Amino acid sequence: MSNRMDRRTYADGQVFSAPGSGIAQDAARHGNAGMFPAENSPIMIEQSHQRSVAYGLTRSADPDFSPLGKGDLRQLLEQNRLLYSHAAPVMETLYEQIINTHNMLILTDANGVILHTLGDADFLEKADRVALNQGVGWSERSKGTNAIGTAIAEKAPAIVHADQHFLDANGFLTCSAAPIFDVAGDVIGVLDVTGDQHNFHRHTMALVRMSAQMIENQLFASSFQDAIKLRFHSRQEFLGTLMEGIVCFTPAGRFLSASRSGLFQLGLSSAALQAHTFSSLFGLPISALQDHYRTAAPGLLNLCLHNGVRVYAKCSDLRISSNSFQHATDNTRNRPTPADASGEARAAAGSEQKKMQLSSLRYLNTGDEHVATVIDKVKKVIGRDISILITGETGTGKELLAQAIHNDSPRKSGPFVAVNCASIPETLIESELFGYEDGAFTGARKKGSIGKILQANGGSLFLDEIGDMPLNLQARLLRVLQERMVTPLGSNKSIPVNVALTCATNRNLREMIARNEFRDDLYYRLNGLVVRLPPLRERTDLEVVIEKLLAAEGNGIRYTIEPDIMRLFRVHSWPGNFRQLTNLMRTAMVMAGDDHVIRREHLPDDFLGDIAATASLPSKSSAAVAGADTVIASGSTLEDVELSLIQKSLAAHGGNVSATARALGVSRNTIYRKIHS
Repeated sequence: MSNRMDRRTYADGQVFSAPGSGIAQDAARHGNAGMFPAENSPIMIEQSHQRSVAYGLTRSADPDFSPLGKGDLRQLLEQNRLLYSHAAPVMETLYEQIINTHNMLILTDANGVILHTLGDADFLEKADRVALNQGVGWSERSKGTNAIGTAIAEKAPAIVHADQHFLDANGFLTCSAAPIFDVAGDVIGVLDVTGDQHNFHRHTMALVRMSAQMIENQLFASSFQDAIKLRFHSRQEFLGTLMEGIVCFTPAGRFLSASRSGLFQLGLSSAALQAHTFSSLFGLPISALQDHYRTAAPGLLNLCLHNGVRVYAKCSDLRISSNSFQHATDNTRNRPTPADASGEARAAAGSEQKKMQLSSLRYLNTGDEHVATVIDKVKKVIGRDISILITGETGTGKELLAQAIHNDSPRKSGPFVAVNCASIPETLIESELFGYEDGAFTGARKKGSIGKILQANGGSLFLDEIGDMPLNLQARLLRVLQERMVTPLGSNKSIPVNVALTCATNRNLREMIARNEFRDDLYYRLNGLVVRLPPLRERTDLEVVIEKLLAAEGNGIRYTIEPDIMRLFRVHSWPGNFRQLTNLMRTAMVMAGDDHVIRREHLPDDFLGDIAATASLPSKSSAAVAGADTVIASGSTLEDVELSLIQKSLAAHGGNVSATARALGVSRNTIYRKIHS
């Protein structure tokens, strides 16, 4: 393993057994002598070998290379979409820790069938020899003793090293696997790191277990989106970490479910907790909890468990409706599989997947120098009470950046509330932002509304299209930002509020100030840090962006793009930026069907028409080609179109290769290569 792995420590309290045979002896030969994990106990390995024999397997048997057919694989991926959506971003983060260490990451379903893999190219070639591929089953029944199958059989983490594998063919592997449990405590999948036996490292299991727990916690939170979620731990510094317990209640305070860490800290089984309420567990009426978050800038709670242990706690999602909550409760009790879910639910799961995958600054940093500079600037002000103003054309990903800023900030466990100031009617935006009391105006909801600003209390508020906010409301917003108090419509009581503010606009606010359309005092309050997201045509990381987009939209299926089409993408001006690119990719993936390779015939006619027009007409912007007056001949190849665009852009920029490369969103080397090929 790399030095990065060496520095990782066990944060989940796993237990180690005394030295013995097998993995401990092999570790000694490679400089890792010492204790070997309980996940690799000789008793567990021996019992697994006995099961393998009972299945009729022999050690000399050849690996089973029979993957699922394309149709069955698609159905399996659809059934496990929710698991994949939460696991994929965690796997990517884990892979960064083990990259270039001759390992691969594997996600399987509850039966050990491989859903998704990530790995070093050199090791993936070796893995092909033993069918470590998507759609292949790795249960003990089909492969004998192996970490994936044994973890499922034991319902516990498992390490299987070298000749501990039942099949001799798998003896060159070392594998560390942890089962992933759903909210009912059933195994729904396995996360595994498999590598060459000579690269065994005892810290791998800790990383796998921690990553599996991250996936479980995210699955848990998504299963109870409308519930009151209390996060707690006896040590304040463990809040917001994998160590915290999570317990969910109905608005009336009835117990629903608890995470595995929550069950451990409460000291009760899930069945025993069904008879409890928030009050019986924490010694506080649920109404007191709600009042705490409604009337003050909420700090940490100090609660006493039923067993007398004092814990620090924080809560979220108090504003819920009984109808939506009942749906979540029913789903949990009946535990339908993803295959039983409605199309609407599956679409929501897919949306959640993409939101999670694009949820960090690290993920958004895909190689473009301008974007990297923006991210570097943003990192320096996160958590320092400095407002951020994001500028850029429509569709450049301003809300994605705002969400990533929140998720990488100390406020990540708090709410992220986004408000599009241009989409809310002017007559309603005041009540939407600041909230209102019961009866504040005709048509107001009974019991009033808390408003977006107070909804973001303790978290982050993102005001998109801030340039479209009416002038009279700009004054109110400025007062809120300065006084950190919100007064709902129809109320004479001001409520403290604590939010981190990020704004975005595609308009020139300085020009609006000159026209008296935007308040200069608000502008100077908002622009603590101003960053500009470049349009897609100016970015040099288009291929990486498209790869990530295909992975996010592909639901576990790997799509590729024909090289000729990718060359067209690189020279297109993308007037709709990421919004246009995303819609184009979605359509192309559907049109590609089982082919999984996006070709010219999969692209919409209007896009191909835009490409042809760009090749034959002068551009309205100096950022693209200009001065062209000839139409590309019928039957020309994509290379002809591409070369024509480059030549025209070079002419428009006086032969300046650097300016041409920036205008076309490619590297200088690409320009040189194309014109000399």
